[in-house]
Amino acid sequence: MWEPGDPSIPADLRPDVPHPARMYDYYLGGKDHFPADREAAERALAANPEFRSTARANRAFLRRAVRHVAGLGLDQYLDIGTGIPTAGNTHEIAQAENPHARVVYVDNDPIVLSHARALMAGTTLGRTTVIQADLRDPAGLLAAAEAEGILDLGRPVALVLAAVLHFLRDEERPDKVVRELIDALAPGSHLVLSHGTADFIPAAVRDRVIGIYDKATAPLVGRSRDQVRSFLDGLEVLDPGVVTVPLWRPDTTPAPDADRVSMYGAVARKA
Repeated sequence: MWEPGDPSIPADLRPDVPHPARMYDYYLGGKDHFPADREAAERALAANPEFRSTARANRAFLRRAVRHVAGLGLDQYLDIGTGIPTAGNTHEIAQAENPHARVVYVDNDPIVLSHARALMAGTTLGRTTVIQADLRDPAGLLAAAEAEGILDLGRPVALVLAAVLHFLRDEERPDKVVRELIDALAPGSHLVLSHGTADFIPAAVRDRVIGIYDKATAPLVGRSRDQVRSFLDGLEVLDPGVVTVPLWRPDTTPAPDADRVSMYGAVARKA
């Protein structure tokens, strides 16, 4: 955990401005955040205490979804908006299934880059790296990912967009971003998607949370199930479809309120 005045903090981290990735780290019980992130996260939790359990449910969904596509034989992963590394990262899950799996993480936060690169300093048969790029520039992002020499976009890739599209406003055309990414991938590629929603929370709570994130480095745009489903247009959506994340192929019996968790998840295949 960092504090103001730490000489090791690069200037471009903007520690005085809350960052969604660092707030998410706080929800998960991590330690890689600043006071501004903690304060904003606590305000969000005061407005909606379910943020913490939703974040954990999303991480569990990611583990199950990556394990599933790895079991289908996919050995290349492009994980965009990876966030602060924590237990059960994409490369750990994928390489547990196939030690030769290759993973490229993408984020635009210097803290994420620094910590992810330290985490990748392991000895696995596969290859893992992290690059800095912006989801809002799909062509530039793909070019940077391919330049690493790890991914072969002529072969199927698992594209992971876990809890990241809800940081793009409608005017930033997240639908167009997803389409450009999918169009660049080979048939047989899969999309692992999760996205926050306000379908199950009162409007007053939604407005308070939106106000908190509007003061951070990125907004929070909760979308409806139908809107999330539209990101998968043209793809073969795997069962059970677009559901709240605890209900996507759970390992154990879901809690009674699992159908009202404020995060949808899905996995889909490009034919």
